[in-house]
Amino acid sequence: MVRIRMQRLGRRHRPFYRINAIDQRTRRDGRFIENLGWYDPIATDPDRQLKLNAERIKYWLSVGAQPSETMRDILVKNGLMDKAAWEADRKVARERVEAKKAAAGE
Repeated sequence: MVRIRMQRLGRRHRPFYRINAIDQRTRRDGRFIENLGWYDPIATDPDRQLKLNAERIKYWLSVGAQPSETMRDILVKNGLMDKAAWEADRKVARERVEAKKAAAGE
């Protein structure tokens, strides 16, 4: 299965990420299929912090690529994915955590 995820570059304490379409069995910094943009969390200017190739991301999502959790958050914030599905998944995750806490507390 193809995943849309980030590949870490940069030096220690200065991360820089490339956003790639990559086979899920490949290691994080391994070989990728296509570069879809980049993310620089250290940049102070919001315009220089994130660059996405929206057309290619939409293509990969249409052919069944699954974004990682972090990439899903970024794509929803930038309007490239459905927010309702994201909120439903987050609700399920929160309920799972609450059930786990309740089971551990008893």
